[in-house]
Amino acid sequence: MQAATMTIDVDNHGMALYLAIPEGDGPFPGIVVIQHAPGVDGFVHAMVHRLTEAGFAAVAPDLYHRLDPMMNGVDKRKQLDDREIIADVNASVDFLQRHAAVRSAQLGIIGFCMGGRVVYLMAAVNPHFRAAVAYYGGNIMVPWGRDVAAPFAQTGEIRCPLMFHFGAEDTNPSPDDMRLLDDELTRHHKRHEFYSYAGAGHAFMNFLSAERYRKDVAAASWTRTREFLDRFLVNA
Repeated sequence: MQAATMTIDVDNHGMALYLAIPEGDGPFPGIVVIQHAPGVDGFVHAMVHRLTEAGFAAVAPDLYHRLDPMMNGVDKRKQLDDREIIADVNASVDFLQRHAAVRSAQLGIIGFCMGGRVVYLMAAVNPHFRAAVAYYGGNIMVPWGRDVAAPFAQTGEIRCPLMFHFGAEDTNPSPDDMRLLDDELTRHHKRHEFYSYAGAGHAFMNFLSAERYRKDVAAASWTRTREFLDRFLVNA
């Protein structure tokens, strides 16, 4: 595996990308990995590595690159704007499509926590994704920024299959949110797979949080994620 952090330009800002490429002959399917609220940290790096070990080229953009680095993750998340998020993820897609080691027509997106919300949004606004996986993405019914539509309001524009993992004890997204999302996706005839895990709350994948991490649930959900990505990006 080859891994490095590089910087690309987005709206005259330097945005860091954490990139990892599998060993061996490419090109490989590409995945954009969307951070959780703490940022592009050790957990996000580990998810990039896990995807790379599975045969995907993966890149994680730093969505906080416009913000004061001295702010904590929660405060940074509150400053995010959907227009800027879209620009950042689209720039990451452009980077992957130009990379010699990436199959430009086989791109997916996966995100955790706030990243799950971004996945839902980007599945609607970027036509290049062929698969999308959201882990416990909250605030999907809420717009970030002024005069923008919430991801939920753009459900009808979703263009690829969506897998969503929920913790049954989570409050954002709650079980009621899960049912509302399921109903809306079904109403729009969008292909989706939802999984809810008993005994798990928010951030059950995050091994950096001993309180929240649920090893068995994390393993079960990742097996499903791998099968989903293989089905729509590798074997499609």
